[in-house]
Amino acid sequence: MTDLARLVRDQGLSFLLVSFTDLFGVQRSKLVPASAVASMAKAGAGFAGFAAWLDLSPADGDVMAIPDATSLMALPWQPQVGWVAADLSLNGVPMEQCPRRLLQRQRQRAAGLGFELRSGVEAEFFLLDPAGTGPADAQDHQSKPCYDQMALMRRFPLIGPLLEGMEQLGWGPYQADHEDANGQFEVNWTFAEALVTADRHAFFKVMVKTLAEAQGMRASFMPKPVAELTGNGCHTHLSLWDLEGRNLFPDPAGPLGLSSLAYHFLGGLLAHAPALACFTNPSVNSYRRLAAPPTTSGATWSPGGISYGGNNRTHMVRIPDGQRLELRLPDGAAHPYLLQAVVLAAGLDGIERQLDPGVRHDNDNYADPLPLEACGRLPTDLGEALGALEADPILRAALGEEFCRSYLKLRRRQWQDYRSQVSPWELVHGLDG
Repeated sequence: MTDLARLVRDQGLSFLLVSFTDLFGVQRSKLVPASAVASMAKAGAGFAGFAAWLDLSPADGDVMAIPDATSLMALPWQPQVGWVAADLSLNGVPMEQCPRRLLQRQRQRAAGLGFELRSGVEAEFFLLDPAGTGPADAQDHQSKPCYDQMALMRRFPLIGPLLEGMEQLGWGPYQADHEDANGQFEVNWTFAEALVTADRHAFFKVMVKTLAEAQGMRASFMPKPVAELTGNGCHTHLSLWDLEGRNLFPDPAGPLGLSSLAYHFLGGLLAHAPALACFTNPSVNSYRRLAAPPTTSGATWSPGGISYGGNNRTHMVRIPDGQRLELRLPDGAAHPYLLQAVVLAAGLDGIERQLDPGVRHDNDNYADPLPLEACGRLPTDLGEALGALEADPILRAALGEEFCRSYLKLRRRQWQDYRSQVSPWELVHGLDG
């Protein structure tokens, strides 16, 4: 077992942020001085679970966050402070509602079948003014702003240090760009084993928000913060490897260079897509991005149905090459750990049941959309997505009924709270009716 106190001492850290991510994707932490790390590493840091989104009551005991020393990272912008991901226990028993533990269980299930999921995420984000009303850069107003060099370099004081910090952490960043919406950016780093990617994804969100705040901006991963602009996606690249480190997706003799294993994995993603949506697209706002009308740039870059194609960005799953699949369904609200867990669960079901993904579609699904009978329909709102999970016993069993009950309970409450609100639009169009 890795000695966390020794790692903290060797890295010259003065403090340690012990962090977990709750069911709604909110990162919760305690700051621990280096002198207390040794005892905390064994017993864990205590949290009142009711104070976070974990489906607990004030009558429950302390939730103990047990740090995983292998996830330790020093904050590039505050190098005397370290960050470590933690797993949750209650009364000495691992918590079913802990998203990181859910991913670990799926990893164990995959390992039992001889597989390891390796993944990468493209976490898009907006840089907005502090009030969140629009892009922080007033000069960023092109109708097609994607890859705009001038807008990118005006944000070099943030993007440059962000890339440097990722290099210090050993993530292997390899490119950054201005994305398709005004004020929108993306930074790409090298894919890794799914838990490593999830830890990095969680840390990345904190890093971007912190650096933006220091420069008087507000970074947002919200799926659709500006109605007329392209939303924030979180395209996820997926491949299964054997336990000796060989990618099992390529097959030169297979369609588009993919193996039958890859197509069964794809079949699982498509079969469970409606239920997956309540994790890949978990917010009310997520459904402003899916199947939205064209944006000012001309396209939403989000899927409108359950379909797959070759190197074609208008479908839910893209096959960019013979090495991987790209799932284009997730958005910026996707939970770093639940995203990886549910995608792996769905893909493994496809393999175990040898599901057929059906025919590939090579049409432009924006200009020439498939008829409804040719592809499945994605949920149109969060309520439909939650209903799809309730109607998917196979995925629920894979994730665990206790976890699903808690998740559905909290998200249903959120959905009902949203539906009880009276919007400004309703007042404008109905107050004097």
